[in-house]
Amino acid sequence: MISHSYLSELFSLDGRVAVVTGGSSGIGRAITGALAQAGASVVIVARKEPELTATVGELTADGCRAAWVSADLSSRDGVRAAAEQAAEAFGEPDILVNSAGVNLRPPMGELGEEVWDATMALNLEAPYLLGQRFGPGMAERGFGRIIHITSQQAHRAFVQSGAYGVSKGALESLARSQAEAWSPHGVTCNTLVPGFVMTPLNARLSSDPEKVAALAARTMVGRNGLPEDFAGAAVFLASRASSFVTGQAIFVDGGFSVH
Repeated sequence: MISHSYLSELFSLDGRVAVVTGGSSGIGRAITGALAQAGASVVIVARKEPELTATVGELTADGCRAAWVSADLSSRDGVRAAAEQAAEAFGEPDILVNSAGVNLRPPMGELGEEVWDATMALNLEAPYLLGQRFGPGMAERGFGRIIHITSQQAHRAFVQSGAYGVSKGALESLARSQAEAWSPHGVTCNTLVPGFVMTPLNARLSSDPEKVAALAARTMVGRNGLPEDFAGAAVFLASRASSFVTGQAIFVDGGFSVH
C-alpha cells in the first residue's frame, strides 16, 4: 500500500520559507514554482518588476504564498538590501536558492576587468553574501538548505568558458566550504549543474540551430534541458529527504557530462 502521508512528510516544504534569486525566469522560475507547489512560502529576488509581478501573480492564483523583491545583486549594498527585504516578507528563510547569474563570455584574449568584475559580483559574490546573511541563522535553528545553480563550465572548458566558468567553479567550491561550516548544524549546501538549457541566459547559443542540435546530440536522452527538469531535484534538495546529501554537485543534464 502506498502511503501518501509518508511521501508528503519526506518531501513537503510546508512551513518553510524560501528565497530564490533569479526566480522569475528560466531555471530559477521553474524552481520557484516547484518549491511553492511543495508548500514553501517563496520570495523571488530579481531585477525586472514585470517578470516578478507576473510570476507572483501566477503562483498566488494557484494558491501558493509568494512575494517579490526587485533588486540589483551586482553590488554589495544591493545584495544586503535585498536580503533584508526578502526576510521581511515571510520571516527568515530556511531555503536559499542562488539562480541569478550573468553569462558574459568574450574570447579570453578580450576579457577585460569590467566583464570579470561584473561576472564575479553576480555569480559568486552575491551567493557568498546571501549565504553569510542567512546561513548562520539556519544553523542556529537547526535546519537549512542552500542550493546554487552552477554550470558544465565549472568542470570543463568549452564554448569560451572565460570568467563565467571561473565563477561557477568557484561557486561549487563555495558550496563545499558552506557545507563544511554548517552541515553539522543541519544546513546542507549543494549545487545543481545544468546541461544546455533553453533559457534567456543562453540566448547566444539558442539562436544557432546547428549548435543547439549538436549540444542535444551530446546528451544521452537526445534533447537539451528544459527549466522544468529541475523541479524534482530542487524539491529533493530543499526537503528533509536530502539531509545526508551535502557538498555535492548534482548534474541535471541528461547525461551530457558523461557522454
